[in-house]
Amino acid sequence: MDEESKKGYREFIITNRARVNKYLNVMLWFFIITGPAVSIGVKTGHFHDITYMTCVNTSVMVLGLAIIHFVLYKKCPSSMVTGLFALTALESIIVYMSYSHINIALTWFLAPVMSLLFCEKFVFFYTVITNYILMGMTAWVTAPYGFSLRSDFKNYKLFFIDVIGGYTIETIILVIASYIVVDLTSKYFKEVFRQYTIIMKSEELMQEKMDILNSMAEIYENVNLVDFVNNTELSLRNENQKKYDIDMDAQTHTRMNQELMDKVMPDQLEDFKNFTNITTVRARLANKKIISADFIDVVNGWFRAQYITVDSTKDGIPNVVIYTTRNVDEEKRREEHLIRISLTDEMTRLYNRRCYEEDLISFKETGLSENFAMFSVDVNGLKKVNDTQGHAAGDELIKGAANCLTFAVGNKGKIYRIGGDEFVIIMFTEEPEVIRSEIKEKASQWRGVYTDELTLSVGYASNKDNKELTVDEIEHMADKDMYNEKEKYYQERGIDKTFKMKR
Repeated sequence: MDEESKKGYREFIITNRARVNKYLNVMLWFFIITGPAVSIGVKTGHFHDITYMTCVNTSVMVLGLAIIHFVLYKKCPSSMVTGLFALTALESIIVYMSYSHINIALTWFLAPVMSLLFCEKFVFFYTVITNYILMGMTAWVTAPYGFSLRSDFKNYKLFFIDVIGGYTIETIILVIASYIVVDLTSKYFKEVFRQYTIIMKSEELMQEKMDILNSMAEIYENVNLVDFVNNTELSLRNENQKKYDIDMDAQTHTRMNQELMDKVMPDQLEDFKNFTNITTVRARLANKKIISADFIDVVNGWFRAQYITVDSTKDGIPNVVIYTTRNVDEEKRREEHLIRISLTDEMTRLYNRRCYEEDLISFKETGLSENFAMFSVDVNGLKKVNDTQGHAAGDELIKGAANCLTFAVGNKGKIYRIGGDEFVIIMFTEEPEVIRSEIKEKASQWRGVYTDELTLSVGYASNKDNKELTVDEIEHMADKDMYNEKEKYYQERGIDKTFKMKR
């Protein structure tokens, strides 16, 4: 037995003492009628050697013992001393009755039998030993009287030996039988309390789990307890918490997910059905604590569906799982915002170089469509503006260039700022030359606070005209075209410049 089981058994023994002491006290009070009952026998001539005074003394003796035991019981109801006193009192009553020649069959073994109620070996052996001693003393004292009534013994000593011999045999039989009873009873109750402790621990653990599940139910929009052992589902969010059977042969989804299907975005419905297929959950969740997936509710936005293992076999196969859904629309918006920030240039709010490089990788993996085009754009004279008018004027030019590109391209493509004054446009168009003209037109119309001129060198390359080239080669060609444009610009202005490819 572990310590908790031992503690529970000890508490049982103490409680049982109080209960048995109560019954023994009632018994002592009941024995007061022994005197009046014997007096009736005296009156009717059944007891020839008993006086009425003996009857009175018997009742007075029992009354005194009952009162003393009652006081002990009130002060110490669970005390072993209180119980031993009651058993000794019973033996004392029998001693007096035997000495007074009131012989009632089986009374000598009443106290040992009653001691079995305590379920304690010490109490039993104490009672048997004291009972045997008192029984022997009484048999010796009453032997002359018994001998006088018999003619088959030569003297009272032989009569005593005969009586005590019978008592001894009966006592041995009583001890063996009663010891077996008290030993089995003790072992039985110990095992009961061991099992009780296990059950209580299991219930406490289950209650803790249920408390956790109930707490989870307050956090999640839907919480479903799925029991694969009994094939049931229980919604912890419903007030009645009714269990529903799951037919694994005919049913692929729980009642909860059948209701959720109507709310899932149509283009995600098939994925949702695959994720929530109840017939495959155990296999997918094997040796895992959790699996989850995100879907879109047509009304409330993004939500996260999760299966969480609560109990599993030794092989890691889930027996009980929790299925939850929780709205994560705000979380998704924050993620999108962070992603947008990480892929956006802070000054111009255009896409940055990181986003550009990720998109190039994507195009390399998926290939290019026929109307794919890439533009390389550079701000002319930015260094001169920074040197003569300051960086505020230079920043104004960069922002102005971003605005012009945005107005010219609109939602027909993506614009990236990949360097200080370098921009790239990726779009799908059949007329890249028209786009270049629109960009230059927007730039010519631009006016700023620090400067009233913005010119852009714009180069491009399209897949339609260069189908044999890779995306990297198209990028290089667009850069080359842009630098040709820039060289023309400086030649027109009479500025001597030598250019080198930056990428």
